[in-house]
Amino acid sequence: MRFRRTKAVVVGVSLALAMAACGGDDKDSGPEVKSDIDFESGTTMAEIADRGTVTIGTKFDQPGFGLRNLKGEPEGFDVEVGKIIAGALGIPAEDITWKETPSDVREQVIENGDVDFVIATYTINDERKKRITFAGPYYVAGQQLMVRSDDDKIKDLEDLKDPKVRVCSVTGSTPSETIRDFLANERQLTLFDVYDKCASALKNGQTDVVTTDNVILAGFVSESDGDFKLVGDQFTEEPYGIGIKKGDVDFCEFINETLEANEDSYNEAWSSTAGKIEGTSPAQLPDADSCS
Repeated sequence: MRFRRTKAVVVGVSLALAMAACGGDDKDSGPEVKSDIDFESGTTMAEIADRGTVTIGTKFDQPGFGLRNLKGEPEGFDVEVGKIIAGALGIPAEDITWKETPSDVREQVIENGDVDFVIATYTINDERKKRITFAGPYYVAGQQLMVRSDDDKIKDLEDLKDPKVRVCSVTGSTPSETIRDFLANERQLTLFDVYDKCASALKNGQTDVVTTDNVILAGFVSESDGDFKLVGDQFTEEPYGIGIKKGDVDFCEFINETLEANEDSYNEAWSSTAGKIEGTSPAQLPDADSCS
């Protein structure tokens, strides 16, 4: 308990200095950083608060969700939701360490303890639940197709039955597994470690289709200067969760309760990031699943 009192004072001073430096203008202060934290000893929350820093895994290649900007800092909806959770742990944004976490290493970095949690357009599914626990969902997306804007031949999933059509996705992702059911053969599918390599391949004519969740593709379309477009309908439902160590029910429930209690910050996180992308709808925080 001694630590918690100390921590509260440190955060309070930090906030005061930050406000003074900004002349009292807190317009850009971001999510609230709690100063009255009181976590049960031995929990992940107490461990992180005691440490005073948190390491969050996210992606660096997804416009609107997790994208490294020109300053080398990640930005997007996943990043802002991560800041909300960190703030509830008493950790300000400047004390967050962001670790790039491509799809195929997400479970690994959680199991190894390389990160405290992963928030990275991470679909909740039973196979992943064998290795980790998910808090959330905090958003529900759906898989779709992206093609070059001048391509009038590929309009929906049925067109992928042509064995000449080349499709690109990411290793270890749910979309890469789902799309196999719609292809004529495995040779049509190319997998990279990150989505921006697929986008480059599409632009260069090395592939014909990129497939992943619609909100991720919408980000690439918005940044393509008219080169890309979405085709067909959303054909899956992808609930995004926050990955933590297997069986850490207390931390899972803490995250769920934090998001529910900070819905205004959640909405602001959306409207300032992915919600700016043309064609996206307002986000609604889904009801959380039971933690196990």
